[in-house]
Amino acid sequence: MSARRWAVGTGAVVVLVATGTWAARPGSVDTRLWDQVRPLIEARLAADSDGTGYGGEVPALHARWFCRAEALDLAERGGEVRAGVDTLCLEYGVREGGLVECSGGQGPQVLRLERDPHGGYRVVSREAPPDGAGNAEWTQAHFGFFARAALDDAMPSDALENAARAHFGLPADAPVGDC
Repeated sequence: MSARRWAVGTGAVVVLVATGTWAARPGSVDTRLWDQVRPLIEARLAADSDGTGYGGEVPALHARWFCRAEALDLAERGGEVRAGVDTLCLEYGVREGGLVECSGGQGPQVLRLERDPHGGYRVVSREAPPDGAGNAEWTQAHFGFFARAALDDAMPSDALENAARAHFGLPADAPVGDC
């Protein structure tokens, strides 16, 4: 069965999947706003992850966190931004001329930003669901139906691997192993 796309009034795209179930993507996101806040969000995610992975325990790896965020919902009101995002953060290090993945995870988060005096934005808070019990309830309380459906998709790590290779001065085809 081939997939069919249908546009609905909210701007969301609904796709009929071969299994016969419906999967939906969130509505459109203001790309101008997302381009402004995404680098701040990804930097905050990486900074908050620093020191939390296995690579940080092995100084010889020179491990560093790399994070990617995809907007699920984004709203600006009165100089404040609420960004509901799906995040992928991976910790990479270097061993014997190759890249090693030490730690990581993917999951939803809500970040709040506000305008700074210079016209940019700054992250003022970050929320993530609890591990285990309460995770589903938190996610349902913080994200709409279409955003929750998008959370089922795995985020590719290619861009993070490429950024890590560039950071460590490795060739583009350097292999990726485990710590």
